[in-house]
Amino acid sequence: MATSIQFDDNRQASLEASLGLEKERPRSNLNDPATSNDSLPPFLLDKKSLERLGRERPDIFPNIWVELGFCSSLIASELLAEYFVSGFNNLLPHITTALSIPAHAQTWPASVFSLVTGACLLPVARTADIHGPRLLFNIGLIWFVVWSFIAGWSTNYTMLIVCRALQGLGPAAFLPAGIMLIGSIYRPGPRKNLVFSLYGAFSPVGFYGGICVSGLSGHYLSWRWYFYIGCMIVLVVLVISLVSMPMIRLPRHTADLKMDWWCGTIVPGLILLVFAITEGSHAPDGWRTPYVLVTFLVGIALLAAAFYVEGWVATEPLLPFDVFKVKSMSPLFVALSFSYGVFGIYLFYASFYIQDILGHDSLISAAWFAPMAAGGVILATVGGFTLHHLPGKLLLLISGAGYLVSMLLFAIIPDNPNYWAYVFPAMIAATVGVDIGYSVSNIFITTNLPQSRQGVAGAIINTIVFVGISFFLGLADTVVSQTDDLGEKRSYKAAFWFGVACSGVAIVLLVFIRVGKAQSDLTVEERIQLAESLAVGDVTPEQLAAAGHSASASS
Repeated sequence: MATSIQFDDNRQASLEASLGLEKERPRSNLNDPATSNDSLPPFLLDKKSLERLGRERPDIFPNIWVELGFCSSLIASELLAEYFVSGFNNLLPHITTALSIPAHAQTWPASVFSLVTGACLLPVARTADIHGPRLLFNIGLIWFVVWSFIAGWSTNYTMLIVCRALQGLGPAAFLPAGIMLIGSIYRPGPRKNLVFSLYGAFSPVGFYGGICVSGLSGHYLSWRWYFYIGCMIVLVVLVISLVSMPMIRLPRHTADLKMDWWCGTIVPGLILLVFAITEGSHAPDGWRTPYVLVTFLVGIALLAAAFYVEGWVATEPLLPFDVFKVKSMSPLFVALSFSYGVFGIYLFYASFYIQDILGHDSLISAAWFAPMAAGGVILATVGGFTLHHLPGKLLLLISGAGYLVSMLLFAIIPDNPNYWAYVFPAMIAATVGVDIGYSVSNIFITTNLPQSRQGVAGAIINTIVFVGISFFLGLADTVVSQTDDLGEKRSYKAAFWFGVACSGVAIVLLVFIRVGKAQSDLTVEERIQLAESLAVGDVTPEQLAAAGHSASASS
């Protein structure tokens, strides 16, 4: 449908030129001396030609307008996921009053969305590998529409928690599918950097949009309108996706790929573990309460079973262990878990601190969070044009410092704070942390995994985000409960100090990670092809040297 749309070539070329990108050149015959360089395998191209290849529009898009529609639907899906996280946190004080949510249950409506999304990402990503990411992306949006609408009709907090849990299955489908689509369609280079940066840039837009809509709904309308407005936005995104999203050819191995049902134990395992951590501080007898101890032990057992099955039993594991063999990948995953956990703590407790301790309503709270949106768009957009010039390790350390500063400022904030001295820099630091870290890590992960692992990449990236938020939010809730006798203000500050400690751990881990510049480069498949060609003598080191490469490029 989308491929039949025709646009003016001059307008299209002008738009691509303004973005610093190039239109795909037609491939010519190898014997044509004017274009024979384009017909060479990528690993024999000189660096200038490889750089141009990283800027070109993928062949799957007939024109830039279809590509813009595709990117818009993916970017908006990330926006919507953030909308239903941040806005709900900001609106939670109103919902708590309206639905009479007891103190011990207030964490669940906020965390269950992220928990279910994170727990279900790996099995849903396998479904995308089998049936294609386009189908799963659109099914996820449809599911999201339905449960967002039903959530707005919740009559008690139990119904709300159930709706939020089922709502979380939508992002579990469309988020990894979106990452899979970007990672499969775009090769390493500035164009991929720009798409991923814009994808990350609209995360703070969705974050702030959720806060604004929730603030306006809570102040002038009803908390229910927050869900209804979000539902309408999802419908628009669904239409754009159906019109513009291309069909991509799946790798050959997916024809025989099957679901690893045994690894399904990871879903209840994660849910039970986080449930136990969250409930342990509110149960009648604390951690000695039987149901808390049982759910904790069963959760650990199920996760251990999933680990064993994935490593030594499953023939087609949902989480192949070869993913962790990529240099710096394992410490990066751990560091990101701490970082996103800190971000979840910041979102939840900063909203409550501004409203409950400082005494401002949801509308003022929304205004105070504005720098996160503006700063995020600027940072991520500029990053799209500069990531290939800056070392990834430096950017990740800056990201870690951003998390640390945001938590520290709220941990030491006085009773009557100056907004510009404490809250404003904390908001800027938070967006520095999440946006820079998200873009750099996504590019590194998807670039260093083959196309057959892009579904896994999307699942891992989003699992770290959502499970990290739920897990560390549960730990922070335990900290708050254990310091409850100090008063509400000091218990909230204890949560911020816990976030400071987690930020410090993340920075220490990032010091040992090696991530280079996000330049135009060979794909993983091309590196494998190069290594095979060198082994059989089809390509010589002299040919590589003439193209400006070395044999190490194959590793």
